[in-house]
Amino acid sequence: MLKPITFLLQLFRKYSSVLRFIFMFLGSYFVFSMFYNAYLIFFRSEKYFPDYLTHIVGEQSEALISSFNYTASVLPHQTEPSMKLFVNEVYLARIVEGCNSVSIIILFTAFILSFFGRLKSTIIYILAGAVIIYAMNIIRIAILAIGLYEYPQYSSILHSVVFPLIIYGTVFILWVIWVQIFSNSVKT
Repeated sequence: MLKPITFLLQLFRKYSSVLRFIFMFLGSYFVFSMFYNAYLIFFRSEKYFPDYLTHIVGEQSEALISSFNYTASVLPHQTEPSMKLFVNEVYLARIVEGCNSVSIIILFTAFILSFFGRLKSTIIYILAGAVIIYAMNIIRIAILAIGLYEYPQYSSILHSVVFPLIIYGTVFILWVIWVQIFSNSVKT
């Protein structure tokens, strides 16, 4: 009877770093997602529709698009929780809760915490990465909107390939940089 238990303990010791990564990633992703869902449920606002973060992303996207000499505007959608995005008075896209980059930032943070380094450097990297991801999200919305306005025939490839590539590519690059930093700090 002791052999199976001993065998399991040996497996846990052998793969402890992998198990630590998995549990830390899933645990932190779950906790942050729960907090974000609570935010979405309890902090709805009439003033900032559909929620504060999505509303701000819409306004900042509008400002960035306008800086490229286009007339941009965002308006609350009448029948669903989103913001309607217009470029030169042409309705092009909806900015929904999933467009505010919070879910991507949670995914990024969970990964970074799974390779936890020194406390200060980990926190600084998470905060800097969150700012970079948020900024890239605003840029990708502007690129998509201008692209849809100028090249409507490419709307499918813009939304299904270019749009995700920008944000997930940014996250991937940040992850690779962190793993390099983390692995170098482990070696020293």
